[in-house]
Amino acid sequence: MEQLQGSVQMWVLFVLLGIASAQMHQDKYFKGQTGDAPFHRCQVSDIERVQCGDTGIDGAGCEAINCCFDRAQCFYAKEVTVQCLRDGQFVVVVASETTVPRLSLDSVSLLEGGDVAPCRPVGTTPAFVIFQFPVSACGTTMREEGGYVVYENGLSSSYEVASGPLGSITRDSVHELSFQCRYFGSEVVSLVAEVNTVPPPLPVTAQGPLSVELRLANGQCDAKGCSDANVYSSYYSGADYPVTKVLRDPVYVEVRILERTDPNIVLTLEHCWATSTSSPVSLPQWTLLVDGCPYHDDRYLTTLVPVDHSSGLPNPTHYKRFIFQMFTFVDAVFLPSQQETVFIHCSTAVCHPSATDSCERRCGRHRRHATKGVQLSGETAMVSSEEVIIVTSQPAALDRMVSDSDHQVPQSLSYGLLGVAALAVLAVSALVLAVVWRFRTLHQAIKL
Repeated sequence: MEQLQGSVQMWVLFVLLGIASAQMHQDKYFKGQTGDAPFHRCQVSDIERVQCGDTGIDGAGCEAINCCFDRAQCFYAKEVTVQCLRDGQFVVVVASETTVPRLSLDSVSLLEGGDVAPCRPVGTTPAFVIFQFPVSACGTTMREEGGYVVYENGLSSSYEVASGPLGSITRDSVHELSFQCRYFGSEVVSLVAEVNTVPPPLPVTAQGPLSVELRLANGQCDAKGCSDANVYSSYYSGADYPVTKVLRDPVYVEVRILERTDPNIVLTLEHCWATSTSSPVSLPQWTLLVDGCPYHDDRYLTTLVPVDHSSGLPNPTHYKRFIFQMFTFVDAVFLPSQQETVFIHCSTAVCHPSATDSCERRCGRHRRHATKGVQLSGETAMVSSEEVIIVTSQPAALDRMVSDSDHQVPQSLSYGLLGVAALAVLAVSALVLAVVWRFRTLHQAIKL
């Protein structure tokens, strides 16, 4: 509370042109007014006093800001005190003894704002309530009058009403007060302006061809604490293809814009998929990303890798990265038949961010709603990878295509078993024929 009063005093000493005035329905409560009995505005007990102004203020300075001075102490009087600060703020201090009976300080409020900052009290004691707020807030009105800028506000108290069958009464004091600060227009030099940032303008240059590259990362991530982002430190070169992978090996994919330095564009991935040939429209196909988000019908979901300024890239919005686990295509009719090559394809587009759209797509339950407003330019491109070959430790066996696939018999073994069975049948048949022939020979010999 002392810091607040010190701040008030510091500003008020400089505001000789700020004139505070107040009109009240009960004139007898103000200094200098007469009535049936004198009203001692400065008779405030020591325990109830609230310091007014700075600690070192003298009597003249205390009286200049409409406060009471007693034994080197400046304090607020038992009335409503209005002070105007040079930085354009009201300070309003209301005493509970402003009215008879005492005013309920909890019921006092400004014209607007209620119990929300900055319109709610900044301090409350059993005897006083203190408001401090900008002259432009809480329902304050402004007008120009004779070269002065006049800011006017008001406060009032609520009261409890008892209702009976034939009428309603209250036993609370009814208090309404209007107050104003007047600033001489030519002396007010401070200006508070709120500046809203605007989005950067779109590039003035014409659109050029969009050059995009899809490449596979091969960095090592064996150390403890290593993240997926560390793998994107090196990449396969053209001489490394075809790249060999084992089923379920992670494949680290990066798509990037080439030959562009505009920081105000964002690369977006529309659709990413894989085929068994180099043609992006060939069949079969397997979806990896849909609208830039993992394909939810794949049990091994594709993982998106964020690319931000921590990556050290000059334009991180020109890059998109994702990871999928290696798979192989199989024939839908003859499941053991495998396609040993995979090619990766992505359709891309350039997005221009705005104040309402960052071009970053959100994946999840609200994905469709969040991506509806993405504003794409006419710059699109389709990009493909080089050949990736799948190798397995058991060439004739699949890697758990279904839950019970561990019990499947390799195709070559099945054919071998069938051959053995056929030979066994032929051997048994030959043996039976030999026995029958021998029996007939013996029977004919006996007859002779």
